[in-house]
Order: sequence, then C-alpha cells, then structure tokens
Amino acid sequence: MAPEKGAVNGTQRENSPAGGQEKKEDSPAVDTSYLDAPAGALPPHLARLKNEGNHLFKHGQFGDALEKYTQAIEGCAEAGIDSPEDLCILYSNRAACYLKEGNSTDCIQDCNKALELQPYSLKPLLRRAMAYESLERYRKAYVDYKTVLQLDTGIQAAHDSIHRLTKMLIEQDGPEWRQKLPEIPVVPLSLANSFRNTQTENHSHHLSRRKEAHFTLLKQEGNSLVKKGHFQEALEKYSECLAIKPDECALHTNRAICLLKLNRFEEARQDCDSALQLEPNNKKAFYRRALAFKGLQVPARPLINLFLVILR
Repeated sequence: MAPEKGAVNGTQRENSPAGGQEKKEDSPAVDTSYLDAPAGALPPHLARLKNEGNHLFKHGQFGDALEKYTQAIEGCAEAGIDSPEDLCILYSNRAACYLKEGNSTDCIQDCNKALELQPYSLKPLLRRAMAYESLERYRKAYVDYKTVLQLDTGIQAAHDSIHRLTKMLIEQDGPEWRQKLPEIPVVPLSLANSFRNTQTENHSHHLSRRKEAHFTLLKQEGNSLVKKGHFQEALEKYSECLAIKPDECALHTNRAICLLKLNRFEEARQDCDSALQLEPNNKKAFYRRALAFKGLQVPARPLINLFLVILR
C-alpha cells in the first residue's frame, strides 16, 4: 500500500485535514432548506408558507410576510386543520406584521384571535399591549403588560412600559387611576410555572445550538487555515474545538498535522495517541504518528507505524 498522498521520502506535504490536492471552492449556493423545516402540526405546504413568512419578516419585508401568514391561516381553514397552537402562532406572527406596518387595529384583532386559541400566550399579549399603547388606550395596555410580567418577569420592555404608562395614567386619571383600570387577570400559577419551565428549556436548547454552530465555524476556519498553510492559527482553532468536543477523533488528527508542520513532534505524537484511543484503527493517526516518531528520531517506530497502516 502506498503511503498517504502528500508524503515524499517521509516528509509530509499534506496541507488539508483530508489530505490530497486542494480544490477550488464553488460559489456558495443559496440555502433554502429552512423553507422545508417542520412547523408544529402543519402539513408541509402550510409549514413552508409559515417559514417563508418568518424569513420575510426577519428581512423587514412585513407586507410580504403578512401575505404568507394570511395564506397559511386560510390554508388551515380550507384543510380543516385543528391545531390551536399553530394557529395561535400564525395569528400572532401576522399581528407582528400589522404592528410593524402601523396597523394597530388589525394587530389587536389578530392578537385577540390568538389569545382565544391559546389564553395567556405571551407574544400576542405583548403585541396587543404595544398596539393598545400606540392607540393611546393606556389602561388596556397597562393591563396587558401586567399580565405579561406574570408570565415572564424578565421582559424589560414590559417593565419600562409599565413605568411609562403609570405616569401617563396618573396625568390622565389622577390619584384614583388604579380604580379606573380594567380587571387585571390572574395567570394560573400552574400555567406561569409551565411557561417558565418552557422558557428555561428553550434557553438551554438555544445555547446548545449556538455552541454547536460555534464549534462548526471553528472547525471550518481551522480547515481553511490549514489549506492556506497557516498552521499556528489552525492549531489554535482546533484546540478551541477540542475544548468543546474532546472526543472527536478527527480534531486530534487534524491538530497533529499542524504540530508536525511546526516541528512540535512530541505533541503531534500525543494527539495521534489520543486519536487512536478513540479510534484504534485510524490510519491517519498511525501515519502521522510515524511522522512524529521520525521527527523525534525514534528509529524503529516510524517503520512499525507504517506497517500497522498497511496491515489495517
């Protein structure tokens, strides 16, 4: 069996973790996979409309997003979809579009529909409060903000709005302003606790996704730096990756490339040993360990490791 491509007379020339020749990168294709992501219990064609709406909203195209949400809502009615949670989200999302466009009246109507489907749903409550405030219906806005804070005390915008509205209501209604408020509903304790637990789970999931995305970016940056021959910088990227996922074999063999190029043979050997503990038959680890032994001038070890590569 021939030695790994890129090695000449025992001198390593591999400049990428995968070995072989560098390929020209194609222009990145536009990723539209998000459009086909699942969306609750919605069938695929309605989920796609919702996902399109979300994408348009994030890019400030509120009118177009509103159209997509409307199509999804109408599609649910036509298909006889009975999913209060999904419909609540669609109405709430469309309400956000109305709010962004300054149409507070329609925003309130959609929030009302959302809250009929899912009472005490936070986003419709918050959006309705903002719409009421924009229409100078301060008492109703105050009540909704207070309800929001029963669900989540950490929403600073609601705290700020309560502070602002209190001043306005005192000016408007005088010292007895509290007596003129509509009744503030009491959110059931079980519902408030359930919401907080969900928020905690969502936060943990969000952190996990961010950590995974950071790991992927670091690994890609490391691979790119190796291809450019920037081995010290690549080594640092792989080290950061290993701090996140110490049991990923490829990271040890990739970092070993950098260490070999930097003539840090003992550390390269250690990385290869770590890789072989994770994957005992990993040929790259055997081969790179052979190069490390050669750099350390251990006479028999490079040959033994190369035999092991061939046998495997």
